[in-house]
Amino acid sequence: MPKFFVTTNQIEGKKISIQNEDVNHIKNVLRAKIDDTIEICDSITSKNYICKIEQIEDKQIYCHIVEEIASNVEPHIQVSIFQGLPKADKMELVIQKSVELGAYDITPVEMKRCVVKLNDKDKIKKIQRWQKISEGAAKQSGRDRIPTINPIINIHTLCENMKQYDLVLVAYENEKVNTLKQELKNTKQDKNKQMKIAIVIGPEGGIDKEEIAKFEEHHAKIITLGNRILRTETVALNMLSMIMYELEMD
Repeated sequence: MPKFFVTTNQIEGKKISIQNEDVNHIKNVLRAKIDDTIEICDSITSKNYICKIEQIEDKQIYCHIVEEIASNVEPHIQVSIFQGLPKADKMELVIQKSVELGAYDITPVEMKRCVVKLNDKDKIKKIQRWQKISEGAAKQSGRDRIPTINPIINIHTLCENMKQYDLVLVAYENEKVNTLKQELKNTKQDKNKQMKIAIVIGPEGGIDKEEIAKFEEHHAKIITLGNRILRTETVALNMLSMIMYELEMD
């Protein structure tokens, strides 16, 4: 069943209004009619509803809530990705697949070895585009929320943010001993608290030694992902898959 996101202010009692590009998708792609059923999710509360279409207009579609349904698609752990800014097409792939795999949010990071340099105007445009990609991936994978693509930050801000997390994992090709498997094995989950994990990934050129030293100062865990060196756009998918398998699935 098709799923669409709305915000709480689009819900009034048992009525929901759908706006923007979703109207075109419902009318012209799905070719939905009056009384057809769709699933709608409140992106703020993550509540899901089975709804019937009541009225179709040029710019809005009005639905009636038939029932609220339970959903358990969101992970019990929050995994945030801090991705060293790669070329645009690679960032889009990271966002799309990370959202499908359950990432909580994604933050692009300017690092010493980043090839891409963006001015303030371009940064705003990129975030807007990347947020749309996140939304599309969330719809496609049936998520109950749209992961936020945060503004681009620098290393200093990243290090300041690390104290918010229960575990910070930095993938580094020169680390040979400490593994992701070992760090996850050492992780103790508090079942009464949602665990917050941060993944830090370098850009195409990798992470500089000085940056690694700063991460270690802020108590990040530097890990290896094995003997092979992965492309930057592969690392998030590799780590997310292993974290979700180890900590989420039982």
